[in-house]
Amino acid sequence: MKRREFIKVAAITAAGGLNSCAMGVRSLSGPKAMPKHVLGSTGVEVSILALGGVIGMQQPPSENHDPVAIAETALKLGINYFDTSPAYNKGQSETNFGHVLAQRRKDVFLACKSQDRSYNGTMRLVEQSLKRLQTDHLDLLQLHGVTTKDDPVAWGKPDGVLTAFHKLRDQKVTRFIGITGHDNAEVLRRSIEMYEFDTLLAALNPTSNRRAYREELLPVANRKKMGVIAMKVMGGGNGCLATGNPPKKMLLPYHDQTDHQVDAASLIRYALGLPVSVAVIGVDSIDELKANVAIVKEGTFMTATERQELERIVG
Repeated sequence: MKRREFIKVAAITAAGGLNSCAMGVRSLSGPKAMPKHVLGSTGVEVSILALGGVIGMQQPPSENHDPVAIAETALKLGINYFDTSPAYNKGQSETNFGHVLAQRRKDVFLACKSQDRSYNGTMRLVEQSLKRLQTDHLDLLQLHGVTTKDDPVAWGKPDGVLTAFHKLRDQKVTRFIGITGHDNAEVLRRSIEMYEFDTLLAALNPTSNRRAYREELLPVANRKKMGVIAMKVMGGGNGCLATGNPPKKMLLPYHDQTDHQVDAASLIRYALGLPVSVAVIGVDSIDELKANVAIVKEGTFMTATERQELERIVG
């Protein structure tokens, strides 16, 4: 990054104030409390920083990466939103989270997913997830990884995934239903206009690759008063947008990279300056988790002008 652009990014980070358009923000209960947002129209308050379940894929834990210890520390630091999926290392993420949920279920807003598109397949998948998570209910069940290959019309048929979702909600196996995707903004936009979802989990960062998500998808979700959860805040993978981290070319388009990397704090402040409820970020260690929490507790998120400048530099 050129010196002039580096100085601009540093100025953005230092000057950013809390964006008034961030949805559902409430006053902090203390000088260093974890801020909370209301998750769209659900009425539920959640921490604005969520723990991404990809961190829980590893088994057995290594000396420097213990998913259970990370999850326990997240709760101590005020994070109550946990995100996971049966697709993460064949359920290993859920199993690791389950060790914590067995003792702390009431303290966690638990978001899980189903990558199956059929009624029967979804029912089986959710049953398996509940066993691994050591709980009898979810707070949020999401349609996982929508792509251009999906047929949204089929979801709503009697043998489709949304029929299963609605039944599970009626049975109080889940409180809310959502949709996720990082492949194509247009298919997500059409999907949330076709069906009523409570939440949207979408890739939101300053790269040009995510412009359609910011400018075309996000306004629709906001108009529908959905709870918006930002993912790929640092580009995904090894945090490809954060200074010093290597690119992850093999996973494109699911991950983003740029020649103009910036510090992690700027990327977090960027995402939480958008009209979103939560930013979900995976971490490799307790030290990374603590650093992210410290950034969020400062509550200084980017203004629209600052975000546009970072988009120009990074994109």
